[in-house]
Amino acid sequence: MDNQRTILWALFAAMIFLTWSKWQDDFAPASEPAVVDAGTATPDESTATALPPSVSADSTGAVPADVPGVDSGVEAAAARSVAAEDLVTVETDVLTLQINAVGGSMIRADLKNYPVHKDQPDVPVRLLDSSVPYELISGLVDTARGGPTHLTRLQVDQTNFVMAEGEDELQVPLRWSVDGITVEKVYRFRRGSYTIDVEYRINNRSAEEWRALSYQRIRKIHNPPERSMFNVDSYSFDGPVFYDGEKYEKLDPDDFADEPLDQKLAAGWIASIQHHFLTAAVPASDEVFSYSAKYTNGITTLNANGPTLVVPPGTELVSTAQFFVGPKLQEQLKKTSPGLPLTVDYGILAILAQPLFWILQQVHKIVGNWGWTIILVTFMIKLAFYKLTETSGRSMAKMRKLQPRLKTLQERYKDDRQALSQHMMELYKKEKVNPAAGCLPMLVQIPFFIAFYWVLLESVEMRQAPFALWITDLSSRDPYFVLPLLMGVAMFVQQKLNPAPPDPVQAKVMTILPIMFTVFFAFFPAGLVLYWLTNSVLSVIQQWNINRKMAVD
Repeated sequence: MDNQRTILWALFAAMIFLTWSKWQDDFAPASEPAVVDAGTATPDESTATALPPSVSADSTGAVPADVPGVDSGVEAAAARSVAAEDLVTVETDVLTLQINAVGGSMIRADLKNYPVHKDQPDVPVRLLDSSVPYELISGLVDTARGGPTHLTRLQVDQTNFVMAEGEDELQVPLRWSVDGITVEKVYRFRRGSYTIDVEYRINNRSAEEWRALSYQRIRKIHNPPERSMFNVDSYSFDGPVFYDGEKYEKLDPDDFADEPLDQKLAAGWIASIQHHFLTAAVPASDEVFSYSAKYTNGITTLNANGPTLVVPPGTELVSTAQFFVGPKLQEQLKKTSPGLPLTVDYGILAILAQPLFWILQQVHKIVGNWGWTIILVTFMIKLAFYKLTETSGRSMAKMRKLQPRLKTLQERYKDDRQALSQHMMELYKKEKVNPAAGCLPMLVQIPFFIAFYWVLLESVEMRQAPFALWITDLSSRDPYFVLPLLMGVAMFVQQKLNPAPPDPVQAKVMTILPIMFTVFFAFFPAGLVLYWLTNSVLSVIQQWNINRKMAVD
């Protein structure tokens, strides 16, 4: 058996299979979204303003969807223009946001340190934009007398908040007051952080008990990028996700009608993810929330409805929650909520990808360059599997020495394949050569190689990271295709160091294989090509050294 041919084809097939499977899992063909007439849209708890005194919530605080008098859809609220005096601008060291004073929803967010394109550093990624629409909504619903919902005008002392140099925290307070009830909704931003705390400080100076329901919403148009092997963003899932405290689940909006999201639990969260970035709503982990979702007119709305907050007369109460708006930085995601790092979608090989990413992080802390980090970690992986690959290499070197004798047998028994197989097995036995000896050790490495592939593809740390010379962005293709060509040359040399297939047709296929890989990798991110080039060069060096030693022996 030609081990090298087997390994290359197995790896090639595995990569195609995993890529295709991931596309099918994440982007299965979907039917056209149903169009709902705005005039007949059913009421939605996500747009609740004040509820009549006769209306009550269930034990988890979920407001019934068929409540009379409730606004007829978030679309109606979003359609209302935002007055200039209602726009509250917040600028931290990493974010530029806009908050609508009507309701206190976050309606725009620019990521200052993440440009859309490396050659346009002044055009940041815009993660939230109510005109798209894409916004984060939150509020309180008073079941008796109204409340500071996302449709209620809140008071704000100023419309521009800036985190000054030397400040580690910025607070943005918005207030609502009626009949002795005062609610201060405070957003808290921290330096360098994409986690946003939202805090409700409720002061009841009335003579009656005040009851309210808290809620968080993520409202976004569902428009994932068109699937293409040339568009790296299309490899990643783009859409709503849900975490129930134990299991992470990607949601297909087209399934909401048949498989609605309807769960009541603690320690969960909802999020909308895309390649490298996400927004998440994280309720308080010690309280039971009701989670649901809607898909109307091409827009998904994820809901987290909290329990009833009861504030006796003359007392105060504080309710907290969190939002995350930014890149998938795993350290920050881990600090924000358990399970949130799962939004960095490493697929079925996450159990291998997570430790690989950790190693990459540690090496990067030392060398400070992601390109050199990839090279060094590839070397480390190669070193870890050195004995396994050496076994494979020795087997191929022995096979190479037997090539002339095998060719003689093929010519002698070219018309009798059974006799040819018998004499080949006798030759292998006599020379103590196992043609499959090096196959399994190499196959063991394939999951690690593919896991490394997904780490490089999914980790936002690699996005627009420079390496050297003309490689200024490891997350995009090599503009001059130098790395893919070098990779193809390395694979060709590696092929020549191994025994050629006895069959002429197979030999021609093997000759074409480096060309196929070169074309296949030509439009892949430069970081992935750098990894495969490094691996191929190390394999060439190792096989050359084995062949040299075997020739001496």
